[in-house]
Amino acid sequence: MAAPALTLLTIPPIPVGSNPVGLAFTPSGDLYVTNSGSANVSVISTATDTVVGAPIPVGGTPVWLTVAPNGNAYVPNSGSNTVTVIDTATNTVTGAPIPVGNQPATAAASGNVYVTNFAANTVSVIDTATNTVTGAPIPVGSQPVGVAVAPNGNAYVCNRGSNNLTVIDTATNTVVGAPIAVGNQPNFVAIAPNGNAYVVNIGSNNVTVIDTATNTVVGAPIPVGNQPWGIAVGLNGIAYTANRASNSVSVIDTATNTVTGAPIPVGSGPIAVAVAVNGKVYVSNINSNNVSVIQFAPTLTSINPIHGPTTGGTVVTIIGTNLTGAGVDIGGNPATGVSVNAAGTQLTATTPPGALGPATVTVTTPGGSASLVNGFTYVLPVHATSLTATPALAKLFPPHVYFPFLTATLTDQATGLPVPGQTIIFKIGSNLLGVAATDTQGIARFNETLILTLILANGGYDVSFAGGSTPSAILSPSSDHAGVIEP
Repeated sequence: MAAPALTLLTIPPIPVGSNPVGLAFTPSGDLYVTNSGSANVSVISTATDTVVGAPIPVGGTPVWLTVAPNGNAYVPNSGSNTVTVIDTATNTVTGAPIPVGNQPATAAASGNVYVTNFAANTVSVIDTATNTVTGAPIPVGSQPVGVAVAPNGNAYVCNRGSNNLTVIDTATNTVVGAPIAVGNQPNFVAIAPNGNAYVVNIGSNNVTVIDTATNTVVGAPIPVGNQPWGIAVGLNGIAYTANRASNSVSVIDTATNTVTGAPIPVGSGPIAVAVAVNGKVYVSNINSNNVSVIQFAPTLTSINPIHGPTTGGTVVTIIGTNLTGAGVDIGGNPATGVSVNAAGTQLTATTPPGALGPATVTVTTPGGSASLVNGFTYVLPVHATSLTATPALAKLFPPHVYFPFLTATLTDQATGLPVPGQTIIFKIGSNLLGVAATDTQGIARFNETLILTLILANGGYDVSFAGGSTPSAILSPSSDHAGVIEP
């Protein structure tokens, strides 16, 4: 998939605690932010991009956290050599801190949680069923920081001090193969949907790509900003690096392993990045004590249905990307009832009234706008009709006493008003008698003088309206049968 166009609108950064570092999404979609300087965790509602509730106290100098499949967040506390467990359903700490190695840096979850110990050159393994360390620490390279678990079950550990990656088989918790040489000071690693591992190298300002099927480096390093500390890859295969020294985010298309567009300015000292399922990108800025939010302009693929009545009220579905926070205009008028799915790829809305003919559909989000030119067509609404025939008179003489006409009245059921200027067909059985147009009162008349005998023989007559239109509506067909009465 091509990288998104870097058309952005200003979204205010979200203030959090002191020196924010790690970012992780909870099952509810909230974003956890570890504040290393204030020893707590802030919770951001990604629906409103605001902090909710009070900060959650944890250990000393919390850093890069993870959320395990069981819904608990595991927060490594670099200053207290422990991991704090938070129940994300209640945003409360559960149990005592779990002792690990010296200066734990990063946690990553599969079945267990793997914690890198920066000063001990090891990885601790936490059993999430018991929240206890299982087995002996696993020796890795020098100054391990980032860790990520690939779909093949291997954990990839960035050894900042030895410029390589250690691979751990999480089925046996043992190191497999030789360390993989990467760039200078590898700090963080993320796994892309294609299975490759992307490693940011602080000292060489680039990203190394590793084929996790063969554990070998793929191609040349990808140049990014100055001192990339963090990296994350979205579900669409687009990777983002947090460039700490250049206060920016670089965008990499993992389909081509190339940087796309100019770096995106963020806060001061961006250190970690996370991509929500709806495509919004969150960046922790350690020096400015806030989280930047990047939302890309929407793209639109289709709308369904593509037409509806000028009176509005048609529920439409629009498919695209980056639709979170969208408003919808159709023909310049705002739609109502806009609802966007969690992934930001589909929305529903109810059309407003509009002028007859094609109308442009425009979707606007905090990241920009996109249009489907003449994507929706307003058509006349369909109104049901009723046709009421009066009974035929069995006696027509003397003519100055009896009214010798068959009559049928056409009514628009949506408005309750008579419909003039429409053609009504008069028949007896299969025999066509003739046609007549409705007058201003919606009444069509047909003389029965010459056909009275046939009417009496058939016990009445039939009228029908084949359908038609007015300047404001399409009229549906209707019919009626009338009998005979003695005057």
